[in-house]
Amino acid sequence: MDILVFILQGLLALMFLMAGVGKITGSKMHIEGFKRWGLPQWFRVVTGIIEFVAAAALIIGYWAYSWAAVGAILLGITAIGGILVHVRMKDSFKDTFMIVILGILSFIVFFIRLSDLSAPWF
Repeated sequence: MDILVFILQGLLALMFLMAGVGKITGSKMHIEGFKRWGLPQWFRVVTGIIEFVAAAALIIGYWAYSWAAVGAILLGITAIGGILVHVRMKDSFKDTFMIVILGILSFIVFFIRLSDLSAPWF
């Protein structure tokens, strides 16, 4: 089970590091997306910071499993927010699919690492 969790942590960390950095640095795609969704640009930066910090927590979670649980739940909640925005805007399934998958994977990591929160190593 540990190998599966490590692989999922790595995939999630990589995906959300890229997404977080893109939002923080203001990539054209993210700026246009937040404009289209009617969300302020400061919210793009805050979302990027949350994604970046949560991805870093997943990386730290390779050594301290409780960090993986915290990072995964942050990403799962962020993914729910992203899904709600896509649904509200009636985006296509193609546009929504990736965030749904990443959200599911985040919650899988969270539930596997949930027991590690009883003995946190912060």
